[in-house]
Amino acid sequence: MKERILSILVLLLTVGLVGAQQMAPRDTAEVELGGKRVAIEYGQPSLGDRTFESLMSNLPPDRMWRAGSEQVTSLTAEGDILVGGQKVPAGKYSLYVHVAEEGPFHLVLNEVVGQPLGDIWKAAPPEIAQEPWPHFAYSKEIGDREVARVPLEQAATEQRADRFTIELQSGVGGSARLALSWGEQTWWTSVAAAGLPEGSHGK
Repeated sequence: MKERILSILVLLLTVGLVGAQQMAPRDTAEVELGGKRVAIEYGQPSLGDRTFESLMSNLPPDRMWRAGSEQVTSLTAEGDILVGGQKVPAGKYSLYVHVAEEGPFHLVLNEVVGQPLGDIWKAAPPEIAQEPWPHFAYSKEIGDREVARVPLEQAATEQRADRFTIELQSGVGGSARLALSWGEQTWWTSVAAAGLPEGSHGK
């Protein structure tokens, strides 16, 4: 229990959350694939004078990053999709990123879509107490509920991105590019409607 409370406090301090009025803005990236909507809802923390590397040094031992701030980051697909070539059934999932110390990062989708903040922080403001929050002990609590884990390509950004951003950019052949950008780096993979002809999914 002490470890869980400490994890929550570290998260709140990291993203600068002191009260509901100071929460980071939320945004939604969306695209239509095969006539079906795909959307990612997430919080947008800012780096300010911090660095991405310094924030990642606070990750738990399993190196799982919740890819956003405050409420859990979620992906909703109205139809079956392929994420990095892996099939993901229609539905709503929590989204995390495994930040490897060496090698590629991995995008992770999990069928457990968060936990009410009030269940893990009794002093949560009433207006956000029922909002879904990520699992901080990811591997222990929901690690066996993953539906996909795919490697991400990585490249330097042309300009430093102070605010964390997720984009779904329409591509060719009914595909899209799912890109996460923060600081000096961008990570991406492909998303496409399942059932498209092989080789039509571009990145």
